[in-house]
Amino acid sequence: MPSAVPAPSAPVNVKEVVVRDARGVERRLGEWAGQVLLIVNVASRCGFTRQYAGLQALQDTYGPRGLVVLGFPCNDFGAQEPGSLPEIQQFCSTTYGANFELFDKVHATGSKTEPYTTLTQAEPAGDVAWNFEKFLIGREGTVIARFKSNVEPDAATLTSAIEAALAG
Repeated sequence: MPSAVPAPSAPVNVKEVVVRDARGVERRLGEWAGQVLLIVNVASRCGFTRQYAGLQALQDTYGPRGLVVLGFPCNDFGAQEPGSLPEIQQFCSTTYGANFELFDKVHATGSKTEPYTTLTQAEPAGDVAWNFEKFLIGREGTVIARFKSNVEPDAATLTSAIEAALAG
């Protein structure tokens, strides 16, 4: 008897995911339908914090073609994001020239909050391992790819995935 092949899991879609913006207003990620999203859990006191500059460069380079970088401050890993949201925004702007949208603080591990409750179900499923993990979301709202913290914003694997998503 042939062995059963497990059915592929359905792609995870984030269109209905509700998050809180910097003003505390609830917003659905579906508001960005038709655009490619790069969702990143960020922290201001992390060894990867320098990636803010690269994330802003991605926004500047690919934004006109439909990429939107969304940053979600997270204090889950080594308490590396202790500041208030205004402090975080000021730090990002003055230190790295980052002006992509930052949202209310989230939990990316443990008792997760959105968008991570949903994102971590996408293959490869599992908790976020550290700050600056990146999720690439296609124009239809489905999770296309996941990149670990050590994948720099200018890494060929990330930029080629962004370019393919924008072209698709």
